[in-house]
Amino acid sequence: QVQLVESGGGLVEPGGSLRLSCQASGFSLDYYAVGWFRQVPGKEREGVSCISSSDGRTYYADSVKGRFTISRDNAKNTVFLQMNSLKPEDTAVYYCAAGAITTLQYHYFEYWGQGTQVTVSS
Repeated sequence: QVQLVESGGGLVEPGGSLRLSCQASGFSLDYYAVGWFRQVPGKEREGVSCISSSDGRTYYADSVKGRFTISRDNAKNTVFLQMNSLKPEDTAVYYCAAGAITTLQYHYFEYWGQGTQVTVSS
């Protein structure tokens, strides 16, 4: 069964940090680009970051550059999103997804996790 499971979300104060994990089962992430996306009610899903399958190229939305870092551990079949200096506007449900193309456009991704809530509030 092909599955992506996110973890690591929660409630954090502004300026704090969280590390999200995206673990795959039923297939190998080695051959897929992996992206992180976020969505708030009433808004379109937004691409946050993406990492390529081959050479580890990374891409970030302007809103998170310098604060978020994406990485992958192929041995663990897991991709991480380190989020630092969090702001209230980062509050959203965060999803990871796997696909053939390295892009921040969500419709190119084939496999999706169920999402994890991140809330930044004092």
